[in-house]
Amino acid sequence: MARNRVPTTGQIDGTVDPGNMLSDSVIQYSNGNSRRNIEDALVAAGKDLNDLRPADLMLVEDFHTMGRFATVQLADLTNIDADAEVLDAGSGIGGTARYLAERFGCRVTAVDLTEDYCHTSRWLNHLVGLDDRITVHQGDVTALPFADAGYDVLFSQHVQMNIADKPRLYREARRVLKDGGQLAMWDITTGGPDPEYPLPWADVPALGHLVDQSRLRSLITESGFEIDQWNDLTDQAATTMRAIIAMPPNPLGLHVFNPNFPDKLKNLTTALADGRLRAVQVLARRS
Repeated sequence: MARNRVPTTGQIDGTVDPGNMLSDSVIQYSNGNSRRNIEDALVAAGKDLNDLRPADLMLVEDFHTMGRFATVQLADLTNIDADAEVLDAGSGIGGTARYLAERFGCRVTAVDLTEDYCHTSRWLNHLVGLDDRITVHQGDVTALPFADAGYDVLFSQHVQMNIADKPRLYREARRVLKDGGQLAMWDITTGGPDPEYPLPWADVPALGHLVDQSRLRSLITESGFEIDQWNDLTDQAATTMRAIIAMPPNPLGLHVFNPNFPDKLKNLTTALADGRLRAVQVLARRS
């Protein structure tokens, strides 16, 4: 595949419908500098932006517990092939969408509420030559801008913890999935006393909306899904996050666009280790 040159100005083509979508969850995530900070980090890590590969982005693009390890494990459970229509709902800067598009050769639609992340995602898709397989929309995962029954698989990784109206979240997921379509989730639930803050998804408790596993499972099934797999991977998550913390410093990492990330990572890892937070992998089917 011919490599695309790095654009110097302007925005990579994509569909944007920003509307009036500002919320506390957007403000806590976005500082408006994601693209610039990631570009600086890639250069500092010795990456050639004119010959960038998807694997070069792995350390900076997977904004969820266990990073790429979790995405690979979750994808292994699904029925995705090259003909699948996949939706990554709550896509961040697009790491999951790029992984799926490259691995399976499928078409992926990515949607995120944060304009800064959508712009950065389009830019990164272009740099690694995947913008022909991925379409990025700015939108609300509780009011998806898509027709009914259009997708075979919907990925949702570390999204519901910022959503107060979870019934609406899962009703929308069911609406856009085809009959028998799969909801693939990797998420965090409560497991005991409140964890210490800040955490990667919330600087203070008021910005998070965690529930326990029993409640989350009920919300999903009451929205019209049948659970095919429900795997508690908390111990594995805690071990993996300890290993990530122990890694030597690297210019690339989620700290590039997430303020105070070392403290957030430490609090997350501690809470997983002592059970105050639980990590769950879920595969559900639209019934």
